[in-house]
Amino acid sequence: MRLYETGFLIAPNITEEEAEAIVQQMAEVVSQKSGKMIRVEKWGKRRTAYTMKKFNEAFYVFFHYEANPDVPAELARRFRQMDTVLRYLTLIKETQQNIRKKKKAGGRRAKDAAFEEPAEAAAPAASAVAGAKTSEEA
Repeated sequence: MRLYETGFLIAPNITEEEAEAIVQQMAEVVSQKSGKMIRVEKWGKRRTAYTMKKFNEAFYVFFHYEANPDVPAELARRFRQMDTVLRYLTLIKETQQNIRKKKKAGGRRAKDAAFEEPAEAAAPAASAVAGAKTSEEA
């Protein structure tokens, strides 16, 4: 089973109770197909970035769930059948930790240490140059 995130926008011309019913109906699809709902985010009615089907606002809803690949396909099928759903998108979430961040953090520590060493070695040389200028001035 994989982790998925599905976001969808519901038209603002319906009531909040009807929007809640749509959210519950879609959440039941996940549980009927033996998926596990992790989190449901309801952002409420917000302004969209551009006009969709003559609407400038929409109810934003995000599902985070763990399921087999047939669950997102079934959700997409049902979203296409509904006129009240303006847009939807399903993403597969990564289950493993980001190794690249760990390597960068380790590399930065090594680079910081490398930058500190020449700075300490350059400090005596800088004082010698400063001493040479003062002897030339005298």
